[in-house]
Parts: sequence; structure tokens; C-alpha cells
Amino acid sequence: MYVRLNLATRPLISHRRFLVGAALLGLVAGVLFLSLGWRIYRLRKADEDFRARQAKIEQELARQKQRHDDLEAFYARPENKDLEARAKFIGTVIEARSFNWTKMFMDLEHTLPPGAHVLRIEPKLDRGTVGVKFLVGAASQEAKFKLLQSFEESKSFSHVEVYSEELPRQGSTDALNVEFSAIYTGI
Repeated sequence: MYVRLNLATRPLISHRRFLVGAALLGLVAGVLFLSLGWRIYRLRKADEDFRARQAKIEQELARQKQRHDDLEAFYARPENKDLEARAKFIGTVIEARSFNWTKMFMDLEHTLPPGAHVLRIEPKLDRGTVGVKFLVGAASQEAKFKLLQSFEESKSFSHVEVYSEELPRQGSTDALNVEFSAIYTGI
């Protein structure tokens, strides 16, 4: 019978610390590998979704461009040129009718001071704003200053610009005529 005896001065070396450390390091590496793998998977999935949306948008853009080209070709035909001109004319008529002209003249009545009266008015509707050119007769210089001041302080008219100031024709009771323009805001 044989008995195993350790006759060395040092006891046997245990590799238990090394094995535990290696196992922990392997576990950390495994968790890191799984988390990075999951991150890459999600990035690839997001990239795939982005490319699918981009392809869909490009298809819609191509379809809209084709539709635009078809409409341009349709309106370029000689028989449809008159249709476009009539549509523009009808659009301007509808825009002119939708504007409240009565309100503008009521605001003008409240804005004009005593001693001033309108001799000529030329309203021009352009894309929802009304530019108005006035020729106003004033009884005196003081009436002219009150006229311009009331237009500048008005909430309904803005951007007052004086063009000329002249003496009236014979037979007029006005001291002077003032020609100016303003933009009607309609507030």
C-alpha cells in the first residue's frame, strides 16, 4: 500500500484564485459581448427601417414628379391655354369680391379729418392687400397736416407716402390738393 506524503517545505499551490478570476473575466466578457451584439442588431434594424422609409419617399417623389410633368404637358396644349387664362381671371374676380370694400370706405370716412375731402381714389387689390392712391383736397395747410397725421395714426391704413402737393384748379374752394398712397390693412 502506498501513502502519499508531501515532504516539501511548502504546501501544494492552489490554482483556485486563478480559476475564479478567469471565470469572472469570462462572465464579464460574455455580458459585454451580448450587450454589444444587441446594440449592433438594433442599429442594423434602425438602418433597415430608415432605408425602407427613404425608398418609399423616393417612390412618392418620383410619382409626384411624373404627375407634375403630366399636368405641365396638359396645360401646355394649345386648347388648354385659354383655360388657364380664364382660371386666372376668375381667381382675380373672386379675390376682388371677397374683399370687404364697404368696410374700407367706412374706415376711410372715420380717418378723414374735417376740412379734407377725397377728390380721386384708386384702390388696387394685390394678393390680399389693398394699395390705395388718393387725391385729397384740403381747405388749409392745417387741414393737410391733420389729414396726414390721421392717416399715419390710423389702425386701418399704413405706409403713407406723399407724392405731390399742388394748388387746385380755378373754381375750387380747396387751398391745395395732396396726392398720396397708403396700404389698407383692414384691422
